Amino acid sequence: MMYYFVPKQAERPIYSYRLSIVHFWALITLYIWAGPHHLHYTALPDWAQSLGMAMSIILLAPSWGGMINGMMTLSGAWHKLRTDPILRFLVVSLAFYGMSTFEGPMMAIKTVNSLSHYTDWTIGHVHAGALGWVAMISIGALYHMIPKIFGRPQMHSIGLINTHFWLATIGTVLYIASMWVNGITQGLMWRAINDDGTLTYSFVEALQASHPGYIVRAVGGAFFASGMLFMAYNVWRTVRASNPEEAEAAAQIAVVGAH
Repeated sequence: MMYYFVPKQAERPIYSYRLSIVHFWALITLYIWAGPHHLHYTALPDWAQSLGMAMSIILLAPSWGGMINGMMTLSGAWHKLRTDPILRFLVVSLAFYGMSTFEGPMMAIKTVNSLSHYTDWTIGHVHAGALGWVAMISIGALYHMIPKIFGRPQMHSIGLINTHFWLATIGTVLYIASMWVNGITQGLMWRAINDDGTLTYSFVEALQASHPGYIVRAVGGAFFASGMLFMAYNVWRTVRASNPEEAEAAAQIAVVGAH
């Protein structure tokens, strides 16, 4: 999606076609071996855990290569971010992709994983990818496509897209930051041990310490969800204003262009 919609929205060719090929095949080749990083300190054989850790660290290179490829596509078009909230969705999604694909290999390192495993830090990491990368690139792609599909010059309201962008961005940041704080707190509390070898904190005490983070997460999730309602309204108004003849003509142009 990034390799199609970022160049289309920025009206610039992809920065490096060769890098995109390397990015694709490196992900296909390496990612299948990274799964064991989810199973550190379990019954999985230690060699498989170490293999998953090594492959996860290696994956940082192609992942960031793809992110840089997308960002560099905007060379000469950065000024468009001031007026184009759709492009903002796409670019910020790339930033979250870069962040989450740095955080993932870091969390795959066994010493880091011993603190993060089973905590809310993992939840925050997953949502950096799910909300920040996957959702925002999908939202940007939909905003790009819908007017074209229904024969409109643009979405019903650019202002609503801008509002949606800020709600989605702030909501995602609140969500993942609260889970980072919760996760590190939980990890440190769970590994705290008294001189006699007993646990310093109970599970209930760790849960109580996590309560403020859950409130912040709920606020962040509400921000993100409310942005999707703005999008639903904007899409409805755009589709409702469509002209069937114009939509059919737009579809014919797309088919002719494809041939």
